[in-house]
Amino acid sequence: MSIHQITNNNEAITNKVYSDKKYVNSPVKKEVKKEVSRDDIALVYEKKTYQRDQVTIDRLLEEAENNNNRLRDLVEKMLLKQGQTLSHIKNIYGYFREGKLEVDEETRAQAARDIAEDGYWGVEQTSERLLSFAKALSGGDPSKADEMIRAVKKGFAQAEKAWGGALPQICKDTLDRTISKMDEWRDSIDK
Repeated sequence: MSIHQITNNNEAITNKVYSDKKYVNSPVKKEVKKEVSRDDIALVYEKKTYQRDQVTIDRLLEEAENNNNRLRDLVEKMLLKQGQTLSHIKNIYGYFREGKLEVDEETRAQAARDIAEDGYWGVEQTSERLLSFAKALSGGDPSKADEMIRAVKKGFAQAEKAWGGALPQICKDTLDRTISKMDEWRDSIDK
């Protein structure tokens, strides 16, 4: 019922009724004495436009770069203590994977904090950053979630290739949690 159909006297008005997604006009004789409430409105369609959120993308990229540099500095410091440098190590992931590097207690403690449940590299924070990045790239459009999921899976596959074998369990858990969050985001379009 539109606002233009409201009258203060008794006269026949056409009431727009939606039944099983079919639109029908049904003549109804009624006296209208109240204002239109939200319940009186059958359907409201709103077209939403999505735009890439460059501010969030830039913030996330800067944050990731800063934390990557911090991690790299931590690794370099650890290597220098062992008389090595990054330039002498061709495959740093292989050194980590094979346990060839001795890790001092300070570095081990920092790494444990970083990958803890509430740590920057932990499952929850990392999956949330990946979701935020996907939303920013897609302009918040949930219909793009499947495309973003494919991109995340591709990125994890590339990381596994760079690692030279199966990624650690925390990476698998992060991938699973990220996909779960993206599924929820995608399914929010139906709500």
